[in-house]
Amino acid sequence: MNHFIHSRPAPRLLCAALVLLAAAGLSACGNKEKKAGQALASVNGEEITVLQLNEELQRAGVQAPQQAAASKQLLESLIDRQLLQNEAAKEKVDRDPKVMQAIERAKALIVAQAYMQKRIGAATRPSKAEVEEYFAKNPLFFSQRKQFDLRELVIPTAALNDELKAVMDRAKSLEDVAQWLDEHKIAFGRTQVSRTSADLAPELSGKLQSMPKGQLFIVREGERSLLIALADIKDSPVGLDAAAPQIEQFLASKKNKDAAEAELKRLRASAKIEYFNKDAAASASASAPAAAAPAAAAPANSAHEANERGVAGLK
Repeated sequence: MNHFIHSRPAPRLLCAALVLLAAAGLSACGNKEKKAGQALASVNGEEITVLQLNEELQRAGVQAPQQAAASKQLLESLIDRQLLQNEAAKEKVDRDPKVMQAIERAKALIVAQAYMQKRIGAATRPSKAEVEEYFAKNPLFFSQRKQFDLRELVIPTAALNDELKAVMDRAKSLEDVAQWLDEHKIAFGRTQVSRTSADLAPELSGKLQSMPKGQLFIVREGERSLLIALADIKDSPVGLDAAAPQIEQFLASKKNKDAAEAELKRLRASAKIEYFNKDAAASASASAPAAAAPAAAAPANSAHEANERGVAGLK
């Protein structure tokens, strides 16, 4: 046995209105200046305009066929937001120190992201040669991709003691382990999943490929642990034509991220940065550029932020 540590537009909901209110907080609550654009509604004298609605449609990514229905829902959300904003102004919520701090933070993030987008521009589309090179250099993601069929027993990590590990070591099948859990009144769930070598970390994928069918192993995931049997390994290749669109998207996002990191490195090199907490200085100076760049490039890179290896999950 092996042990691995693995580690629409919304309807009129109050939570949606609160989120919209937070964005509106960048302008002062109770602003009485007339807003630009054709008015669609008025809430206690405060106009809601076509420009505001169009902005919400754009942010929600609503496609043309759904815009008519979405517009009605978003207009109601804008009305809810304005109602909350008016009440916040009456109660001077905008002067609460925590609210002011949150507004300043949101403003800083928006301005920083706008600067980065202006600086690095739109993602450069990778060439056909770049796509083909990435495809060729990552056979486990594509041409040599494997599918692993797994059977799992899900238990609380607190129940994963030495006695249970010994049972896993001598068990001939996952059913033997399930029977032992039943006998010892340990609650568990059953799942069946399939993962590919494109979904998994290369180290784990490599170990799975070297295992015989039926091999039992353990994966710890915080408060729960998985007792797993490798049921089958299958070839599941993906051709270049099928993979190319996602490879293009990944490489374009990576170029954006690299450009953002380079810009932050340039700005840090030319800035005078002083740390007043010596304990924080070393770790902050080492980690800040890498941590800040993805955040600044988030609008272009969010789709692949969690997949640094490349394209995964192609079916």
